[in-house]
Amino acid sequence: MSKNAQKPKSTIELYSPTYFAACTLGGIIACGPTHTSVTPLDLVKCRRQVDSSIYKSNAQAFRKIYATEGLRGIFTGWAPTYVGYSFQGAGKYGFYEVFKYYYGEKLFPNAPKTLVYLGASASAEFLADIALCPWESIKVRMQTTIPPYAKGLGEGWSKVTQKEGVAGLYKGLYPLWGRQIPYTMVKFASFEKTVELIYKQLGKPKEAYTTLQQTGVSFLGGYIAGIGCAVVSHPADVMVSKLNADRKPGEGAMTAVGRIYQNIGFKGLWNGLPVRIVMIGTLTAFQWLIYDSFKVYLGLPTTGGH
Repeated sequence: MSKNAQKPKSTIELYSPTYFAACTLGGIIACGPTHTSVTPLDLVKCRRQVDSSIYKSNAQAFRKIYATEGLRGIFTGWAPTYVGYSFQGAGKYGFYEVFKYYYGEKLFPNAPKTLVYLGASASAEFLADIALCPWESIKVRMQTTIPPYAKGLGEGWSKVTQKEGVAGLYKGLYPLWGRQIPYTMVKFASFEKTVELIYKQLGKPKEAYTTLQQTGVSFLGGYIAGIGCAVVSHPADVMVSKLNADRKPGEGAMTAVGRIYQNIGFKGLWNGLPVRIVMIGTLTAFQWLIYDSFKVYLGLPTTGGH
């Protein structure tokens, strides 16, 4: 081992309840603030997904929103974003670590690692989205209506539940699963494999590098994984935005999907992809950087590269 390498030391036992709790907290720290920080990009993306003619470019969108709605308008939807993606981050990362351990070490010890990563991430995201869905529903309504559906999270929650009941908060759950489960499967499996390949190309095992270098690898692996995430999940992301903005009362989910697809066509499913690649690539890179930095802070090993 290199003299400069730092071997993680921690009083937290790996795969103990405390370890999984730490990973859950790391997920909150990694996801809530990062998603909130790109709210302006998310706002423009959602509006252009719902109406591709609303802005000619992203730059024009920001100028127009700032001119008519001010700085607060640029961050429309930040509160449900922060709460929702904090909940989702807790489930995404916390449950992923749980399922990865139990699938890979207990239930299917001889299974290929990639299958374990895919199964663990899909299971984790299924649960995480149940926690995310109500907040995502409010966020999308606020971002895709002009003037915004509500001025804040509390007002948005009240308006949805009073008009549609709790069910109104979950009307986008199926398409959310359709967007987020493939997204997370790509995010985690490609990250794990990318980090593994980076260390293989570097020619030394992960333990030979300092924790700072290891978190740098996490950032790079996260950005590469994020590009794949954006492309794979984008059609479902468009449909989530459209469903929350344009689903008729009493209309079934699949009926709504069919009607919307007839209106926008295959090309319409890719509205806003370039801005989403930038947004998701950056988000994913910083999430892995923050998550693994938090683990290093606790004396735990970084993710991947084994």
